[in-house]
Amino acid sequence: MNTMMEHMVDPAQQQNQALTKTLMEEICSQENMNRAYKRVVSNKGAPGIDGMKVDELSNWIKVNKEFLINKLLDGTYSPQPVKKVMIPKPNGGQRMLGIPAVIDRLVQQAILQILEPIIDPHFSCNSYGFRSGKSAHQALKAAQEYVADKRTYVVDIDIEKFFDRVNHDMVMVRLAKYVKDKRLLQIVGKFLRSGIMDGETYIKRTEGTPQGGALSPLLANIMLDDLDKELEKRGHKFCRYADDCVPRVQRKLHEAI
Repeated sequence: MNTMMEHMVDPAQQQNQALTKTLMEEICSQENMNRAYKRVVSNKGAPGIDGMKVDELSNWIKVNKEFLINKLLDGTYSPQPVKKVMIPKPNGGQRMLGIPAVIDRLVQQAILQILEPIIDPHFSCNSYGFRSGKSAHQALKAAQEYVADKRTYVVDIDIEKFFDRVNHDMVMVRLAKYVKDKRLLQIVGKFLRSGIMDGETYIKRTEGTPQGGALSPLLANIMLDDLDKELEKRGHKFCRYADDCVPRVQRKLHEAI
């Protein structure tokens, strides 16, 4: 009996896995692509390396929509390298942004709209960054509640250059736990490896998911979910906003670390 039970598959889990094998069809649906188009247009933003402006997207889609959908469904779609732009940080220094081409922004947004509802419910309630229905104000409120609960020792964790150093293989392994559509995994992998254009110089990318693309925050949260689960396992109260994490504990500081 035990052997049989070990090999039984939960019907709901089996159904979910079957559904995630056809995610590309959902991503390429007219309704989802229309939503993605509206979001990209509303976000505006600068052109990528191909120079296409957001207000040129509508005409491009009219001519190339079927071509784009076929490329996505047959696995031959290849994103362009992102355009490197340096922006100042509020506390000094600079942060690199990778500006995707407008077409790639459309594809990333379409993917995000399907992936996020599948993956986000599995994230920790202590994660507040880049999540629908979560905000920095909520993170601050939770932190204030922990202080009121006499958790007065604070450890401020800021993962240096986290977005620039995300391990591609590790994030893909974690993504594959939720996604069974190999075509989608292949496309996400292409986005990660698409490279960076710094002026006229192409920079091959072997790690990192530069800020600027719609998928980067979700992929970052997938990676950092392991940290959240480990802190919860140890009984810590904490707030994480993207790559900034502030645990608050009752024990001595060196024990918390």
